[in-house]
Amino acid sequence: MNIEQTVSAAVADLQLGHTFTLDDLIHAIQARRQRTLRVHELQDLDTSDGLCAIWLIGETEDVVLHAPSDSALHRQQFVLHEFAHMILGHCEGEDCAAADALLPNIPPYTRGRLLKRRDLDCETEITAEALADRLAAGIRGHTFAESGYLEVFG
Repeated sequence: MNIEQTVSAAVADLQLGHTFTLDDLIHAIQARRQRTLRVHELQDLDTSDGLCAIWLIGETEDVVLHAPSDSALHRQQFVLHEFAHMILGHCEGEDCAAADALLPNIPPYTRGRLLKRRDLDCETEITAEALADRLAAGIRGHTFAESGYLEVFG
């Protein structure tokens, strides 16, 4: 399956329609994963090393930590990229397993995600970014519809 087909199928599976709010998206992810989802800014996260956000998988919840940014859209993209990994199932089962000896105090799934982020040009990362773009478009579409933007400028 190609990336566009994967992204389109993932969006359809969310059953949110073409436009939705960020809250709608969060609720859909929580329902799908049957876990709480929290998002927090982490002041110490520095984007200069290429790490803008990270998804931590706990026993009963998912946590997305993102770097600070002056741009709300940039911050949203950091978070939506991590949401995309959740939606696409990029860290299910043994997919994110890593050796216990490397980082023994960090849960296995988190270790796996941290270690796999080295290759940003891999299909997994490209697909997650494409889905994040599509999610952002859905959120923007809802904002435009609610604001009457399209009635004035459409």
